[in-house]
Amino acid sequence: INESKDIEKGLSSVPTLDIYKGIGEFTGKYTMKVKLNDTREYSDEFKGKRIVLASGARSIVPPIPGLKDVGFITSKSFFGEKYPDKPWDSLIIIGGSIIAAEFAHIFSAFGSKVSVVEMLPRLVSTEEPEVSEILENVFRKTMNVFVNYKAIEFESVNGQKAVIIEHTKTGEQKKVVADEIFLAVGRGSNADWLKVRKAGIEVDEKGWIKTNRYLETNMENIWAIGDANGAYQFRHKANHDVEVLTRNIMGFSKNKKPVDYSAVPWAIFTHPQIGHVGLTQKQAIEQGHKIYVAINRYSNVAKGFAMGYKENDIDNGLVKLIIDESYQILGAHIIGPNAALLVQPFVYLMNSGYSCEPSEVPITQAPKYMKACPDAGSFMPIYNSMVIHPSLNEVTGWAFSNMEPVNIEEHHHH
Repeated sequence: INESKDIEKGLSSVPTLDIYKGIGEFTGKYTMKVKLNDTREYSDEFKGKRIVLASGARSIVPPIPGLKDVGFITSKSFFGEKYPDKPWDSLIIIGGSIIAAEFAHIFSAFGSKVSVVEMLPRLVSTEEPEVSEILENVFRKTMNVFVNYKAIEFESVNGQKAVIIEHTKTGEQKKVVADEIFLAVGRGSNADWLKVRKAGIEVDEKGWIKTNRYLETNMENIWAIGDANGAYQFRHKANHDVEVLTRNIMGFSKNKKPVDYSAVPWAIFTHPQIGHVGLTQKQAIEQGHKIYVAINRYSNVAKGFAMGYKENDIDNGLVKLIIDESYQILGAHIIGPNAALLVQPFVYLMNSGYSCEPSEVPITQAPKYMKACPDAGSFMPIYNSMVIHPSLNEVTGWAFSNMEPVNIEEHHHH
């Protein structure tokens, strides 16, 4: 939070930049006004030839009876006005995805009695079933986990908060009581606040702003980046969008560069930790790939054994790799200590295909080959890869940005 205040301070000293703090909305094509935070009044209307929408996302608040009356916290209000003085004695988390799982782990580790309520049959449904199963088994040692349950009503009970949950298959109902409700059922688009329809900008059925491979909306010179375009909600993915868009708008290269989401990595900072890149087994088959699957367990290697993992431990770490018939890596899925660090090399490998210039002559000699495939064997695939944020991979992945010639004439510099 303070870091973004520093960024704001830096930006406010740029002479050619006007900053409006508030919620912007379109008044027509290429025209906007802002409802200012401090005065609640609207700014004057302004116009832009080029508009970049980086409007993020917000926590979805489902219309469940009693929810607004009993009150709740989200990941945003937790770090804002509802930050607690001390951990709650007990907490109900509605949702079982990435944010829900991370907060469940944090509060449980601080001694809160945590109950997790997830509508789907398993936690972290973005991951492989084997990964979900391990996480769930570990969570059940210290928490109540209700999968296949949906929240149908909230009420206050003796100064505490209660949720009535119903099994999605059997209809069986239970009441769960705790000091606070943490809502993490997913994030939704802010495009409605922006009134994008007035600008003629198209959104998809979930309300995300529709973009193509160049981050362009259906309106010329209007782009959408980061969470706003609905693809992968991670800081490092937004950074990738910004780099691509900056290059394209500033015209750094002759050809527009498309975004590449084929190897978007992420980590889930639970205990055990989870690392993910690429397709799951189910996705690979659905997309028509013929695949191999490679699985290993932490207990099978000396270091894992030394860390105390045994074959039948419920928290025994797992690596699952999805490979296609030509031996290309389609996905890597890891649960266990250092999962984020272990998955990053697969991101680099998946990105290390390189483009070669078409050639009439068969390329046999290495020098000709290097000329035709400028990035072959270089660090560029690593440099252009997304690096899991926040993880120690950033210390190696970002080192290339500080590259200085030692005994090289500057003009040879890549």
